[in-house]
Amino acid sequence: MNKRPPIEQQVTFLHAQDLAETAVFYEQILGLKLVLDQGVCRIYCSGGDAYLGFCQTLGQHLDASAAASHVILTLVSPDVDGWHDYLVGQGVAIEKPPTLNEKFNIYHCFLRDPNGYLLEIQTFLDPTWPKPTTD
Repeated sequence: MNKRPPIEQQVTFLHAQDLAETAVFYEQILGLKLVLDQGVCRIYCSGGDAYLGFCQTLGQHLDASAAASHVILTLVSPDVDGWHDYLVGQGVAIEKPPTLNEKFNIYHCFLRDPNGYLLEIQTFLDPTWPKPTTD
């Protein structure tokens, strides 16, 4: 049996109809720290190694209905390929195999959970992305 690769951080991506208004709310009203601005996506630290991402283009790169693509649970790991191999070994159907996404400077793959939620296993290649905290 394959060994499960590590998960170091977690990001929940949500659709933002108005990214500027969303930015004002999360930055100025809630006071969350912006950790990565990807242009059409903004990612905030919600505490520890947990993050909220808001995107205008969420899920548009996948062949899925808009409603099914407006929530993405992202698990951040340094070993996307290891996760892919592990999941395939567990009989999990992969929706999109490991791929370099140059637009967002990430390496990722996609799958769905039993409820139909989109899960992404991802490594941030952007050097400004915060490294996981260690206890």
